[in-house]
Amino acid sequence: MKRVDLIVSERELDAVLKAIDAAGAPGYTVMKHVTGKGPHGAVSEAMDFSGLGANAHVLVFCEPAVVDKLQAGVAPLLRYYGGVGYVSEAQQL
Repeated sequence: MKRVDLIVSERELDAVLKAIDAAGAPGYTVMKHVTGKGPHGAVSEAMDFSGLGANAHVLVFCEPAVVDKLQAGVAPLLRYYGGVGYVSEAQQL
């Protein structure tokens, strides 16, 4: 089982979720209004009011075969709009 973590702008969330569905992932979890600091600086919680700079964390658990399809659909969106994605191993409890 694989775990895919995506941090994307909330403005691009719909496009990312469509790519996840198209890849055949069985589901996902979305946590909106996440803040933090990355290579481009900190995301301020004050940005939540305007929606500018607000990010979402998308979490996907899927089989390895789905990850290749997911990467093909999501990677171009991350390159164009920004955001990050990581794949790691996951073991069900």
